[in-house]
Amino acid sequence: MLFIGINYPPEPTGISPYTGAMARGLAERGYRTHVVTTHPHYPEWRVKPGYGQWSRREHLGGVLVRRLRHYVPPRPTSMRRLLSEVSFGGRLAFARWRRPQAVVAVSPALFSSALAAIRMRLLHRGTPLVVWVQDLYWLGLSETGQGSGRAGRVIKRTEGWLLRRADRVVVIHERFAQRVIQDFGVDPTRVVVVRNWTHLPPAADVDREAARARLGWGDETVVLHAGNMGIKQGLDNVLDAAQLAHDTGAKVRFVLLGNGAEHARLLAEGAHIPTLQFIDPLPDAEFADALAAADVLLVNEKVGVSEMAVPSKLTSYFSTGNPVVAATDLRGITADEIRAAEAGIVVRAGDPAALLDAAVALADDPGESTRLGSNGRRYRETVLDETFAIDRFATLLSRLIDGDGSK
Repeated sequence: MLFIGINYPPEPTGISPYTGAMARGLAERGYRTHVVTTHPHYPEWRVKPGYGQWSRREHLGGVLVRRLRHYVPPRPTSMRRLLSEVSFGGRLAFARWRRPQAVVAVSPALFSSALAAIRMRLLHRGTPLVVWVQDLYWLGLSETGQGSGRAGRVIKRTEGWLLRRADRVVVIHERFAQRVIQDFGVDPTRVVVVRNWTHLPPAADVDREAARARLGWGDETVVLHAGNMGIKQGLDNVLDAAQLAHDTGAKVRFVLLGNGAEHARLLAEGAHIPTLQFIDPLPDAEFADALAAADVLLVNEKVGVSEMAVPSKLTSYFSTGNPVVAATDLRGITADEIRAAEAGIVVRAGDPAALLDAAVALADDPGESTRLGSNGRRYRETVLDETFAIDRFATLLSRLIDGDGSK
């Protein structure tokens, strides 16, 4: 079993934890699993110290991992990210694949996956190809204002060709299934939904007071946004909400935990706001403590982002028993997920006053906060279960390998 993807542990966030857990889970279920990936570089866009060789092999959790050096842009603009993917795809074209029974290409990255599909067409014609869609590439560029013109058309055609070429397209939400069928003409019988899950260890009893003291939090309401800080997140809205909290005297602290392409700019622009705090990425245990110690967990998305992705942070948020506020498109996929779980409040993207009002409302109603948090935890335990997801993926692969599924 070969996994191909541009992100893999020890990268702590984004797609990496899911790819790593799936590869390990399949290995534990008896599949001979190996991975071809890059050196860890996300979300800092710097290769992690100790890595960076032209090629490197290691064993992680029963999985043979081969890492290929590729171009890592220090400032990940759209064009530089494209070059980054193509450089990985070029390495993939000549890398040793052994003789996989099936290939799972994780998208994004789109162009490296497409190059892998071309190689399969030439050299591995009888090997099933599964494309595991974590984000819809073209839709993401369109919703963040980067997918117009000739480049956008090329991206859409490439994504459509890749998805139609695949023997199975695995998506992480029912809304994604609708989009790949409608937007790209993928045969509905080839589309399978496998939900993501939390990659954090099971929640232990957290000494909230001690955790809050370590993080510098007092008796104010802490609204925590954890994860990547990129264009999609539209985090200027959080800076504006924090400034509004300061101006109005609201006892609310907004916290941005993580890193990403927008981190340096946001840090510089938010440095003067007393009710705003930045925390660098934390190890899993400390990260889980921070989520549990917060009062409200935040998903913030740029105006216009609606269908491109299901925020991976939601699976971890729901594990905490804390309520969620989503500042997003009111009819988008994130809003649908919050409503399905009955785990929080949805407010319009780009409206800092509404974001602050939601945080204050939850602070003023502890009973409602507890109810919403409990709903989220129940949703995580019943809908977003790791064992169920890996078993479902394993069943899909077994049928393809055995020839039980139609192409």
